[in-house]
Amino acid sequence: MPARNFRFFFFAIVFLSPARIFSQTVPTGEEKFLFDAVNHDRAEQNLPPLKWDANLAAAASAHVHLMAEHNRISHQFSGEPDLTKRARAAGAHFSEIAENIAESYSLSQLHIAWMTSPPHRENILNPRLTAIGIAIEKRGEEYFGVQDFSAVVGNFTKEEQEKKVAELLQARGLRIEKNPENARKACDSLVGVPGVHSFLIMHFEAPDLNQLPERVVSTIKKGNYRIAAVGACNVEETNGFSYFRISVLLY
Repeated sequence: MPARNFRFFFFAIVFLSPARIFSQTVPTGEEKFLFDAVNHDRAEQNLPPLKWDANLAAAASAHVHLMAEHNRISHQFSGEPDLTKRARAAGAHFSEIAENIAESYSLSQLHIAWMTSPPHRENILNPRLTAIGIAIEKRGEEYFGVQDFSAVVGNFTKEEQEKKVAELLQARGLRIEKNPENARKACDSLVGVPGVHSFLIMHFEAPDLNQLPERVVSTIKKGNYRIAAVGACNVEETNGFSYFRISVLLY
C-alpha cells in the first residue's frame, strides 16, 4: 500500500477573536497524546518538560478551526491576527513565541512530521521555550494540528517581583532595604530621585526573574556595595511581548 503524503509548514520563532476559542486547562484525548509525545522527546534530550498553557491552547484551538474550515494549513488567514496578537488576545504573556502547524492522516504522523522537519523539531526542543498549547481538529480523514509554544512571562505582583530579585541579591551578600519606595520611583522615572543618594541606580528588563542579568552581577562584583533596594515597575508590553522592568539601588 503506498504511503500517504503529509503536508506541513513552519513558522519561525520570533523575538520580537476568532470564533471557537475555548480554554483547555489540562490536555485530554488527542491533545494529550501529542503533549506527552513532545515531552517524551524533550526528556530524551535532557530538556525540562513544557508546561501546558490554557491560553496558548485557546489560541491554537481558534486557529486550527480556521485551518479545518479552509481545508488547508497556514499560519495566518485573511482577516486573522498574526500569532503574537492572537496569543495575547487569548491571555498569554510571553517573551518568545513559536508555532508548528501540520495536516496528516493520523496523530502519530503529525508528530513524526514535526520531529523529522528540522525547524519544527527546533521549536519542540528549544530549551528557552517553557509552555505549549495544542489543538487538533479532524475533518473527514485528515487531522489538522497546531502547536503554540512560548517562553512564559509570569503574572507576578510588584511585591512578588521585588521579593524574587531581592533573594537573588541577598545570595550575593547584599542586605536588602525593606522600603522599596525610592527604588520604585527610580524605576518609574528611569532617572535619579531627589533626596536619594545611592551610589548607583541600575535599571534592567528581563523576561524572567530567576537570575540576575550579567551586567548586574558584574557591577556587584566590581563595587563595594553592602545594601540594595529593589523596585518593580509595571510590566513592559512591546509589540505583544512582555518583560519585567526592575530598578536596583546600590549603597
